Amino acid sequence: MVLDLDAYLAACPVIDWQHPIITAQALFLADDCVEQTVRNCFHFVRDHIEHSVDFQRETITITASEVLSNGSSLCFGKSHLLVALLRANGIAAGLCYQRLKWSGADSAFCLHGLVAFWLAGKGWSRCDPRGNTRAGINAQCLIGQDSFAFAIRYPGEKLFDGIYAQPLPQIVAHLQNCNSISRFCATPFDLQLGELTLVA
Repeated sequence: MVLDLDAYLAACPVIDWQHPIITAQALFLADDCVEQTVRNCFHFVRDHIEHSVDFQRETITITASEVLSNGSSLCFGKSHLLVALLRANGIAAGLCYQRLKWSGADSAFCLHGLVAFWLAGKGWSRCDPRGNTRAGINAQCLIGQDSFAFAIRYPGEKLFDGIYAQPLPQIVAHLQNCNSISRFCATPFDLQLGELTLVA
């Protein structure tokens, strides 16, 4: 059976990979080897787009082009940009999510954004472009296997199985309602498994 990847190559208002600044950056990162293109895109987003919390940035960025223009975002926006850069290079990519504790066992739950990419002969691989600027984090891009910045440690934490072609609308709406990173941090975004599967 042929896997239908069309949805994971398409543009949408948030994954706006056809925007000129996205296509230009994607072309700069492209390599004759598709696996190296994936690595180039991942390393660019991980290392050159600042994580808003780590760098104390206050601007909320959501669309891939906003994230690239601004140079910073939360995990969700960084994931949107990485998916856009991969799709602009003809590589199928989607979004996936973890449910984690915000800051230790007694803190609130929050959703965390990841990326999955598909390569022929390798299938889907998950990666986390959030950045390695926080102590103890070593997020990498491993072709053919998953690599996460955060391990599942506490009861209630979970890696959701789904790979989504578009961002979850609840996440986009929450980000749009937050006028600063400080406000987002004060109200971490959480979804239960049942709520997540309703929008798959």
